[in-house]
Amino acid sequence: MPLPPAMVQKAREFRGTPVVPRPAATVVLLHPETLEVYVLKRATTMVFGGVHAFPGGRVDPDDRPETIRQDWADKLGVPDDEARAVVGAAARELFEEAGVLLAGPVEQPDRTVGDVAGDEWEADRRAVAARELTMAELFARRGLRLRDDLLVPWSRWITPEFEPRRFDTWFFVALLPDGQAARDVSGEADATTWISPAAADGLAMLPPTRVTLEQLSPYRKIEDLVAASGQRNAAVPIMPRVELTGDGGAVVRLP
Repeated sequence: MPLPPAMVQKAREFRGTPVVPRPAATVVLLHPETLEVYVLKRATTMVFGGVHAFPGGRVDPDDRPETIRQDWADKLGVPDDEARAVVGAAARELFEEAGVLLAGPVEQPDRTVGDVAGDEWEADRRAVAARELTMAELFARRGLRLRDDLLVPWSRWITPEFEPRRFDTWFFVALLPDGQAARDVSGEADATTWISPAAADGLAMLPPTRVTLEQLSPYRKIEDLVAASGQRNAAVPIMPRVELTGDGGAVVRLP
């Protein structure tokens, strides 16, 4: 798998000690009817700018949902407090970058909130993105709870050692909740689109994104995809190995 030119240069110039990767979370948002995937093209001013990616970002100190499933530590391969933060970051980043909220009323645990695109909701989303409001505070004020059962753990990727900014990123799969719409609201994207996993070959992507789409492309039913997730181990990290080539380039080798 070839690398973008900017990453090739970093790989060839890298010397020294790799930085410690920071925990992060990414959500592969699927359309419930078509199983198309929501992707955004990162703004050129962002980390990994110009490539297509899923909504996601680093874990923040306030990403600590109070009520979630008890098995996340085993599923993600980290202590409970860290697992709680990763799950919280996945939900927050999806809300911040796509305007999609995985939550439901406290007294009705099987329901999800509907449309969250109104002015009041948008004010809350902007406040969360600006770190003026935590997700826990938002849920408490609106009588909601995180629907972490809607997040399906899929994989875990670690940025190669030559990158100056490295992330230990857990990938989750989630269906777009009924009544909601993904929106380009983050200010971090040049464009967004829904695309079938099998039709993404022409888009610029980093290896974790492309491999994830290739893994999802055989599935036509969400039930089959969820069943397949049970056979995967999202606790085991994948770190691509970069090999420099004699023609001045570099390729990625996956374990």
